Amino acid sequence: MMLISFFIILSYVILIGSFAFGFNKVHPFKDKNIIPKTRFSVIIPFRNEAKNLPQLLESINQLQYPKDLFEILLINDASEDDSADLINNFITSSAVFVKLLNNKRVSASPKKDAITTAIAEAKNEWIITTDADCILPDLWLNTFDVFIQENQVECIVAPVKYTAQNNFLNTFQILDLLSLQGATIGGFGIDKPFLCNGANFGYKKDLFKTLNGFDGNTETTSGDDIFLLEKAVKLNPKTVSYLKSDTAIVNTKAQPTWKTLISQRIRWAAKTSRYNNWFGKLTGSIVLFANLLIVLAFIFTLLETMTTKNLIYLLMIKFSIDLYLINKSAQFFNQKDVMKFYLFGFLIYPFFSVYVAIASLFSGYEWKGRKFKK
Repeated sequence: MMLISFFIILSYVILIGSFAFGFNKVHPFKDKNIIPKTRFSVIIPFRNEAKNLPQLLESINQLQYPKDLFEILLINDASEDDSADLINNFITSSAVFVKLLNNKRVSASPKKDAITTAIAEAKNEWIITTDADCILPDLWLNTFDVFIQENQVECIVAPVKYTAQNNFLNTFQILDLLSLQGATIGGFGIDKPFLCNGANFGYKKDLFKTLNGFDGNTETTSGDDIFLLEKAVKLNPKTVSYLKSDTAIVNTKAQPTWKTLISQRIRWAAKTSRYNNWFGKLTGSIVLFANLLIVLAFIFTLLETMTTKNLIYLLMIKFSIDLYLINKSAQFFNQKDVMKFYLFGFLIYPFFSVYVAIASLFSGYEWKGRKFKK
């Protein structure tokens, strides 16, 4: 048992340590004052987002990018609230070109269908996807444009953070996303990109067509971002980059309850078995086994089949290496204030992640008022 434990924790330390090393290798990108050239089609699927749309639409109005160089495509996925009315009112009052589309369902994945529907209507060369519960920074498109002009890229992964609120559930999710973003950036730094977030993801329309869109992944409800990233990396990894810029950070909302958080994470976990990227599979396995090891160590200590000293050693090792990576993310995302709750999140997370992993094997989930089977 101790030999297996040593191998798992050593693998975990090497993995997270490599992400921390890679995080530093991805240098921050600074926006420059050059003439904008890139034309963007911003795609935003939505379903029952009347509560979140006002903030999103206001942030669209505040975008500093020339209005003749971008369009906003909002795709209504059978909303049952006032979302469409809000958007129609916005269209009549805003100087931004906004088009409201209805989703054309052809697969088991509503979001992939929505993005495909919008790309068929998109007029511009670059696609950027985001979500209806997001707030866009005013220099968002400007930063993408400069990055595109200065780099030979066809696919861009960009940063996402949760909006801070004064409660532990929100803080727990911020810490979790900081670790995911750290792994995302670190993966690019060691030339093993395997994660991205559809709330801030860009690619050329021609690339989407070359990759045959979401073909091969439509039976999986989520994964509109990661599966496309896998295809892009496989085709030409040199044209896939991470945009590490504080002016490109998209703010999104954390889940309001533990129930919706668990449903979200089961939805995320359900796609992992279909990953084609070996490094992504390896990372997921090592992280899962490390968290499972911590859970079992607690149980074995209670049963007195493992010493408290060994439990403490395991906790200290994992605590230290996780802290090292998450602290780097917290600095970049300017969310250092959540680190004072790191210890509580650290103790809860292994039990949370193991539960989600097990639940994703046996149960479906509910999302946006719909039920999805395993």
